[in-house]
Amino acid sequence: MSVLVYTENWDGKFKKLTFELVSYASAVAEMLNTEVTALSIGNVDEKELKTLGQYGAEKIINVTDENLKILDSQTYTNVISDIASNTGSEVIIISNNNTGKAVAPRLSVRLKAGIGAGVTRLPLSLNPFTVYKKTYSGNAFAHVVIKSDIKIITLAQNSFDPVEKPASATIENIQVNIDRSLIKTNIKDTQKQTGRIVLTDADIVVSGGRGMKSPDNWGPIEELAELLGAATACSRPVADEGWRPIGEHTGQTGKIIAPNLYIAVGISGAIQHLAGISGSKCIVAINTDKDAPIFEAADFGIVGDAFKVLPKLIEAVKVMKS
Repeated sequence: MSVLVYTENWDGKFKKLTFELVSYASAVAEMLNTEVTALSIGNVDEKELKTLGQYGAEKIINVTDENLKILDSQTYTNVISDIASNTGSEVIIISNNNTGKAVAPRLSVRLKAGIGAGVTRLPLSLNPFTVYKKTYSGNAFAHVVIKSDIKIITLAQNSFDPVEKPASATIENIQVNIDRSLIKTNIKDTQKQTGRIVLTDADIVVSGGRGMKSPDNWGPIEELAELLGAATACSRPVADEGWRPIGEHTGQTGKIIAPNLYIAVGISGAIQHLAGISGSKCIVAINTDKDAPIFEAADFGIVGDAFKVLPKLIEAVKVMKS
C-alpha cells in the first residue's frame, strides 16, 4: 500500500504547507511499512524538488507541460489519477486547501476512492483504516472509517508539524502533452499581493472586529501585526462594511486559517467566525464583553477596552524586542 502525496507549488516554490504534507505522508508510509512518492506538477527546478527529500520523500515525480501553468482542477485530477495508477498508490494525501477541496472529490470519483477530509492526525487504525477529524467548528471530533481500496486524505493546514527526515530521493521528470481544449479554466487577470504576509501562510494573525468601531481605528492592529511579523485579518461584518479588504475576512464564508497564534480584537466570536479559525494553535481574545463567545474558544482572554489594551500590548512587544 504505497503513499502518494501531491505537493503544490507557488510560482515554482514550496511552502511550509508542502513540507507538512510530505512529513505527514512519510509518517503514514512508515505506519504502512512502505515508501512515499511526492508528486509535483508544473515547472519546479531540481534544487527546489530536492527539498522534498529532506522531509521523507523517497521518490519525486515531476510532471511538466506548458498548459499545466494554469491550475485547472479537472486537468490536475487527471494527472494525479494517472500517476496514482502508475505507481500503485493506495493512499493519496492532498492539502485541505482550496486546491485540495476542488481536486479531491473529482479524484474520489475517478478512482472510486473514499475520502477523509480535513484530517488533523495520523490514522488511528489501519484495519479498519480510520482517520480523525474535527467537526462542528472544532467543538467535536469524528472517527471516519474509509473502506475503499484506494483512500484519499486531505490534511488540515498546520495540524502536523514538518519533521526533517532526510531521504536519498530520486527525481523522475515526466513530460506530458495536455490538450489545451480540455482546460476549462481561463485566467483573465492576475493580481498579486506584495509587501505583506499572505493571510493563509501566516504563523501569526492579528484580527479586528466591529469592536474597533471604525476603519480609522485600525492603526494599532496594523502596528501590532508589523511588530509581530503577522498578517492582518477581520470578521465578516467588518469586511461587509468595507472597513477592510474582503481578502482579510476569516470565517466559514471567508478564509479558513490555522496560524500558531490568532489575536482577536473586538470580535464577539460568532460560530461562523470560529469555524474559520478553530484550527489555530493558540487564540488570544480581547473584548469588553466578558460573556462574548470568543472567550469560550480562546486559550487566553483579556476583558478590556481594545483602545486601552492594544497600546499596552504594543509597548510590551517593543520592550521585549529591544
